[in-house]
Amino acid sequence: MDTTDQNKMLQMELKHGNVKIKLYPDLAPLAAERLLTLSQQGFYDNTPFHRVIEGFMAQGGDPSGTGTKGSDLPDLKAEFTKAESFRRGTIGMARTMDPNSANSQFFIMFDDAPHLNGQYTIVGQVIEGMEFVDQIKRGGGANGMVNDPDRIIKMSVVNE
Repeated sequence: MDTTDQNKMLQMELKHGNVKIKLYPDLAPLAAERLLTLSQQGFYDNTPFHRVIEGFMAQGGDPSGTGTKGSDLPDLKAEFTKAESFRRGTIGMARTMDPNSANSQFFIMFDDAPHLNGQYTIVGQVIEGMEFVDQIKRGGGANGMVNDPDRIIKMSVVNE
């Protein structure tokens, strides 16, 4: 990633308002580049928040809405860090049991989750609009799967 990406942010348009996300290319260069690339391609537009658990997180980035798909790009190597921790507004990369399986899915923390520290890649932080993330429709059951989920209207790259 070149240095011009250091100041890039994402804007995620939700039905209740816009959310600004600061990326951490210094902590997770591969994941930050992936979110930038997929956002520029329009990959996230109209994708659902398929898994949303009250007091924990909202997960999206799978166009199928099943939580089992990703982009056509190769999976990413884990970029775990101790320099940041999972707290309210943190953006993490979702993955399977394989730590090197993150692709396009990400999650936004509703609350602090220190048990995730060092287990998932931290790629950014919500810096504006967390009140709109708080309004994302919640799922049910232990897995938080959502019927008729809220969607990302548009995700775009903004330069600061």
